[in-house]
Amino acid sequence: MSASVFIDGEAGTTGLQIYDRLKDRGDINLIRLDDQSRKELGARKDALNAADVAILCLPDDAARDAVELITNSTTRVIDASTAHRTAEGWTYGFPEYSKDQRRRISGSRRISNPGCYSITSIAMLHPVVSAGLISQDWPITINAVSGYSGGGKSLIAEFEGGEASPNDQVVFSYALGLKHKHLPEIKRWGGLNHDPIFEPHVGRYHQGMLVKIPLPLWAMPNSTTPEEIREALAAHYENEQFIEVAPLGPPEGSDRIDPECLNGTNKLRIHVLTNPDRDAVVLTGIIDNLGKGASGQAVQTLNILIGSNEEMGL
Repeated sequence: MSASVFIDGEAGTTGLQIYDRLKDRGDINLIRLDDQSRKELGARKDALNAADVAILCLPDDAARDAVELITNSTTRVIDASTAHRTAEGWTYGFPEYSKDQRRRISGSRRISNPGCYSITSIAMLHPVVSAGLISQDWPITINAVSGYSGGGKSLIAEFEGGEASPNDQVVFSYALGLKHKHLPEIKRWGGLNHDPIFEPHVGRYHQGMLVKIPLPLWAMPNSTTPEEIREALAAHYENEQFIEVAPLGPPEGSDRIDPECLNGTNKLRIHVLTNPDRDAVVLTGIIDNLGKGASGQAVQTLNILIGSNEEMGL
């Protein structure tokens, strides 16, 4: 029996990607609205309540409103917005987060899909913080660069032309006031007692993300080693098909890491970069911001909810 799925916000960047991953699947019946019906509250309410699973690809306030439109006790929600990522009563949609996270997801009616910067940062932080290798009070700094698709339609238009003038910058920094919507999520699910200092950037390429967390081990009180950090990460993600931990040090045969190297996949790769002369590491995560950073992760979670193979559509 197929599961009925409604993508509320199908016309957006993430919604379109999810639709493309689901449209040819025989185990899913997609509920779709035409352009006019998408603007009608009643039509959206009917679709939300008719769905076994509703995937919300909406701005935060609109996502909260959509949840309020669901009046039955059966529709399950995957919210791709920031609205519910730290909200009580919502399950964090990161299956590899812990050994029992898949069970929590499969038994939940409300799941928040992680953010792209967030899932990459948390994937690196959570295993080493929970293992006691990094203090919850340590002043974490995160440096990251994303393809411009992470900014949605408006930023895509700015870089690719259209109504806005093409952006001729190779890379730019933003969130200069040291605030970013992913900070509460990273703090909570990364196991930190304080917000990290987060420095995000946008590059002149469509998709792909690189996230780096420098750790001066020489300054830490508990004498953590690069080997212990890499071992904790490898143990945490052992046998996981979508998260891989590279051997210690730089990629073999290369002195570069390409932020686009995992594009088109649902993979997340972690490197523990180190230099024995420096007594430091840089945790480095690579992800497709439209894959496991958005639509791919939503589909992975959907598969868990409806009992399909976790790899379906990925």
